[in-house]
Amino acid sequence: MKELKDTQNEFDDRNIAIDRVGVKALRYPLEVRNKDGSTQRTVATTALAVDLPHHFKGTHMSRFVEVLSSHGNCLDVREVNAIPNELLGRLDAHRAHVEFRFPFFRMKQAPVTKMEGIMDYEVIFETESDADGGGDFILTVIVPVATLCPCSKAISDRGAHNQRGTVTYSVRFKEPIWIEDLIDLVEASASCELYSLLKRPDEKEVTERAYDNPVFVEDLVRNIAARSNAQENITWYKVEAENFESIHNHSAYAVIEKAQ
Repeated sequence: MKELKDTQNEFDDRNIAIDRVGVKALRYPLEVRNKDGSTQRTVATTALAVDLPHHFKGTHMSRFVEVLSSHGNCLDVREVNAIPNELLGRLDAHRAHVEFRFPFFRMKQAPVTKMEGIMDYEVIFETESDADGGGDFILTVIVPVATLCPCSKAISDRGAHNQRGTVTYSVRFKEPIWIEDLIDLVEASASCELYSLLKRPDEKEVTERAYDNPVFVEDLVRNIAARSNAQENITWYKVEAENFESIHNHSAYAVIEKAQ
């Protein structure tokens, strides 16, 4: 067979390096371990990238897929950290970055009737490696919550406005940390957590619970930050909260980022 030209390896004379180049929006089956020892299978949307030195015209895109596919028809979550190192060797790069974004499911009981429904959350694994032996891993959970406005409660004769919000909570840590524990930490910081299945006694309970625990978006991020500060295992965190206001045509938003 005639040897095919390798255009990617040709010299580029613009003298501009690329920070990240690779593939994204590639879906791949993933097996995740639950805190109770069981496992669940889900589907991750992945992004894989490496840096590109200034003198190379391009990278070999097929090699990213080859590395991922080498892990078989379902990737164990414990193998995720190995992938950036594999990309370094396969693509002769100095730094590699991998992201896995996937839905995570929990069976959740309603607070009064104890009827069960499935709640879904979004989870992100971001991991990096470099040729000098350095590495990084960030775990992010995206958790929907309910908040009730303290100002509305204080000034209204009847009720108070509330809304659903989303918390994006990212952490670095010393020892492995469970996804469920991060979700619990966020939900405990809101006016009330959300459920997929509620009967009337449950609806009464969550409505009154939110009313008894009003929080601004500022309170929400501060509550999560305070709980994070108490966790010696967490070395860095970033918490972002967005409330989809029920009486405004805008969202309320707050962020705290801190290295411990």
